[in-house]
Amino acid sequence: MPPCTARTKKSISLATAASLCFGVGLAGALPAAAAELGDEPYRPGIHFTPEKNWMNDPNGMVYYKGVYHLFFQHNPQGNVWGNMSWGHATSKDLVHWEQQPLAIAGDAEEDIFSGSVVVDTNNTSGLGTTKNPPLIAIYTSAYKEGSEYAGLQAQSLAYSLDEGQTWTKYKNNPVLNRNSANFRDPKVFWYSGDDGRGYWVMTAVEAADHKAVLYKSKNLKDWTKLSEFGPANATGGIWECPDLFPLAVDGDPENVKWVMVINMNPGGVSGGSAGQYFVGDFDGTTFTSETTKPAPTMPEGKLLAGFNDGTYNGWTVTNDPASGEGGPFGAKPAGGTIPGQQEVTGYQGAGLVNSFLGFDQPTGTMLSDPFTVEQDYLNFLVGGGKHPRVSDKRDNKAPAGELLFDGFEVPEGSDLSDYGWTGTGSLVPENLPFAGGGNMAIGSHVINTYEVGAGGDDQMGTATSPEFAITKKRIGMLIGGGHRRNDPSQKLEVQLLVNGAVVESLAGDNAEAMNWKSFDTEAYNGQNARIRVVDQATGGWGHLTLDHIVQTDEEVVPRSDETTVNLVVDHQTVRTITGSNSESLDFASWNVKEFAGKQAQIEIVDNNREGWGHILADEFTQSDTAAQSSLESYDWLDYGRDYYASVSFANMPQDQRIMLGWMNNWDYANDIPTSPWRSAMSLPRKVELTQTAQGPRLTQAPVEQVGKLGGKPQYMEHNKSISEGTRTLPQAASGSIARVDLVLDPGTAKTSGITVHGDATSSTVIGYDAESKKAYVDRRNSGNTGFHPGFASVEQMPVKLNSNGEVVLRVYLDRSSVEVFAQDGQRTLTDQVFPNQGADRLGVFAHGGTAKLKSLKVTELEPSMFTSATR
Repeated sequence: MPPCTARTKKSISLATAASLCFGVGLAGALPAAAAELGDEPYRPGIHFTPEKNWMNDPNGMVYYKGVYHLFFQHNPQGNVWGNMSWGHATSKDLVHWEQQPLAIAGDAEEDIFSGSVVVDTNNTSGLGTTKNPPLIAIYTSAYKEGSEYAGLQAQSLAYSLDEGQTWTKYKNNPVLNRNSANFRDPKVFWYSGDDGRGYWVMTAVEAADHKAVLYKSKNLKDWTKLSEFGPANATGGIWECPDLFPLAVDGDPENVKWVMVINMNPGGVSGGSAGQYFVGDFDGTTFTSETTKPAPTMPEGKLLAGFNDGTYNGWTVTNDPASGEGGPFGAKPAGGTIPGQQEVTGYQGAGLVNSFLGFDQPTGTMLSDPFTVEQDYLNFLVGGGKHPRVSDKRDNKAPAGELLFDGFEVPEGSDLSDYGWTGTGSLVPENLPFAGGGNMAIGSHVINTYEVGAGGDDQMGTATSPEFAITKKRIGMLIGGGHRRNDPSQKLEVQLLVNGAVVESLAGDNAEAMNWKSFDTEAYNGQNARIRVVDQATGGWGHLTLDHIVQTDEEVVPRSDETTVNLVVDHQTVRTITGSNSESLDFASWNVKEFAGKQAQIEIVDNNREGWGHILADEFTQSDTAAQSSLESYDWLDYGRDYYASVSFANMPQDQRIMLGWMNNWDYANDIPTSPWRSAMSLPRKVELTQTAQGPRLTQAPVEQVGKLGGKPQYMEHNKSISEGTRTLPQAASGSIARVDLVLDPGTAKTSGITVHGDATSSTVIGYDAESKKAYVDRRNSGNTGFHPGFASVEQMPVKLNSNGEVVLRVYLDRSSVEVFAQDGQRTLTDQVFPNQGADRLGVFAHGGTAKLKSLKVTELEPSMFTSATR
């Protein structure tokens, strides 16, 4: 599965699409390896990771002759997505893995995208023999320019006659071609049928059409179409990596249902990548869902704005004056999808607010007339970009103070050598500054390390300012471009030098939009200093932009790059929400009881010029009941940000169904701070169907072999009250690779739970919110979160208390992840975290009342990866 194709083709700027699809703007250089394989910072101890380089979707998982085979999307040449091939690892117990040589390599004609492996026991393909049946890999060929099928995705075969160690591509590939650019991710299984005359069934996707397409074959080489499924339920992103399998409800062989898994990106329940599932029946031709939900409706109430009369009636609209088309909001509501945009869905009536006019570049605001808060809830529909409000500052005004170096606004014919700057490499002052190239710069000139020398991300050097005296509390500046926070061997930063020593440094956020950052200089007042720009980075985002350096006594506040809907009361923003990087609008609701009788206004803001830099909104309604998010009504494999492309093992004994997912999210996958590898797999999970009040639903639990990694609990507590605040547990409870079993009575507390991966300043919070009846993971202060602006987040999952009024959680901790299983696996939530070095303390907390810790057990787990067999 690729990170782009349909996702990027219309809904974001062309520059951003290019960066996502072709590596421009991605941290492409391979970081330096740690001294000892398996001991690198953040290297998981109980989750599979490749020894080095990039990994995404699990592929071709199959059990054969006592060995579990895990193939996976792999870049053998670098640590970001690209050069797609199939990596390979094997295990005899699902927890100790040994990486094998590259299995199926991409070449000049094709990338090898996701797929599956089957054991062709009866040699139906004719590619082996009955005595030595082949393993057959069915994968997506993503054909490159110059190929006969350039630009298309089609299904191909490779086969192995030595139990998966070496693979040969079938000479007559592709075996199934729909002349589509988005036909991919085949999952194949043998369907026996009621008459015993079976055939192979392939489930693949037309990704951009939100459809699963089913085919049949007798020999794996000739395919006939059976049926299609979808669109259904969540369609806010492209559909990928399907799976289709039977499960007995509560183990009853007389009550078998079929499960259709559809992974989707973006538009997941917690934003970005996610997996949904459907329960129903398959008759050998058609899958029929019993869990497809009807389109939700707005609760009855007083409509404040529906934008259906062709005007903005009563709203004050401020459009970016730089846009000749009047973008982003235009003079009237949009009638739906704007030309150049992916299809917009989920709005109601004839019109909506859609700030995509002029694409993602223009900015603007909309402000409603004042209204009186008369009912308990304000409900509406929202979509578009996921850029939350981070400050009140939306303009680009500099803080008041002393502007250094004239803001780089040099006279014509001059350069920074006239200002006393020196430089090395491509950053000699004669090459500086550059006229342009800094999104949100002030004035016409910036330091831009991309636009020096021969130009490009591989240009390197240093540029050092003349000495100046520090006279104020801060030095603020506009910074954009890239960073190398996880790779000190490739410095990319702006440094403050005092007495020749580097005392502080700043870098970009892998974004072309420059934003305000600052050095704290109060401790150096009266001393002499210099500014030095260092670019020793190559590859994507290997450049910096710098502008408008100011000495100031003011706080240096970042400009908010938000795409938000806000509620304003007494000139203060009291509620705010952003989109989820999806063109599908979903219901949102604000509890506004506390503002009853007050005057309020709705503000819609588009202050973002980059990818997904637009907002969608519709149907603002006051009501006595809260609108329910349609996303939350669907059935999800996991409610975290980091469980995607999950599919099941083939050829399992006793019809077991074991699934594995990619523990990452396309929102930030290329930027997570790991090296020399990037990405991990989830723990393998046994999935079962359990009868619930809503019908049969999946329950999940790590396979029993994971439990064997632990011995007796190292720490236990029983029946203790948790008073207001956080209580750090004794050192004996510490651990970064552990299982934590928690039974919690929320009592009178509004929120309660545990903190993990903690130290004196940070932790990951795993809790229960009694009002919303949701368990959650809060990783906003979990350690290293600054590598991507979309990483810090709170994820929630609906959890009903059990019959004893308890929340039962089983949490698996690893060095860079938490996997939470609630109420015996009825709900799961998987998130990556990157704790501070040495952060391994646990705690318990309650806020807004007192909770009761019914029981707590902490069990250390023995690391199972990178044993001597794999080094």
